[in-house]
Amino acid sequence: MNSDLLQMGVLCAIALATGLIGPFLVLRRMTMFANSLSHTILLGIGAAFLLSGGALFCWSNLLLGALFAALLTAFFTEGLIRYFRLQEDASIGLVFTSLFAAGICLVTLFMRDVHIGLEAVMGNAELLQVTDLKLALALALMNGAAVFLFYRQFELISFDRQLAKTLGIRCGVFHFLFLFLIAATCIAAFRAIGVLLVLSFLVGPYLTARLFCNRLRGLLLWTPIVGIGASILGVVLSRLSLELFDLPLSTAGIVSTLMGLIYMCAKSVASAKIALCEKKLRS
Repeated sequence: MNSDLLQMGVLCAIALATGLIGPFLVLRRMTMFANSLSHTILLGIGAAFLLSGGALFCWSNLLLGALFAALLTAFFTEGLIRYFRLQEDASIGLVFTSLFAAGICLVTLFMRDVHIGLEAVMGNAELLQVTDLKLALALALMNGAAVFLFYRQFELISFDRQLAKTLGIRCGVFHFLFLFLIAATCIAAFRAIGVLLVLSFLVGPYLTARLFCNRLRGLLLWTPIVGIGASILGVVLSRLSLELFDLPLSTAGIVSTLMGLIYMCAKSVASAKIALCEKKLRS
């Protein structure tokens, strides 16, 4: 398969997967948890690398290590909230800094000569394989199935948790299901976009779509569309920068930057529309 088409396929599938859970993530004010998760995964990746005897490209082992770190992050975060009565932001801050620092120490002490940062932290879309496309498509299918089957529950928990409890919805079960979806998304995406850039895919397209759409169903449609559009354009710009200027720029980095620029442009358009409406009302 053509490398550019493969990159587009993987990035578009990741944009679809993140776009389906991104609106719920922001509505439930769990953005900082996703940010924490995207960093603490480094600890699991480093530990799996050491335990696998230095097999950096044994991605099954790295995925298992990242999954363990993600579950550890969720366990400690929820444990501090439930049993030590810490506020959510304080719990996330404590777990985030502790586990991320442990990951940095692990990488610094035992992996100085390994370029794990390029592969796992920042991603490397140029080395994607067909198996990565299958993984990304499976992730999109899993998130899509979860949102389709439990849309009503996720919607009620996001907007009114007390009402959801009154209606008999087991909020704890769906909360941990959502935590699992976030963890799986971050883990499956780190091969292509890295654990640090996945947050831009989770939040950036939603913020842009939110400027022009106020209904949740519409957001679940337009958020993936914005992410897919940025992914396709990012691959094109990456190829052009290499062929025209001989600059091997990070494809994932370009896509993340584009998401920020798209949001800024959309915000300018939305602000101009508001100003125009106010001017008409005054006149």
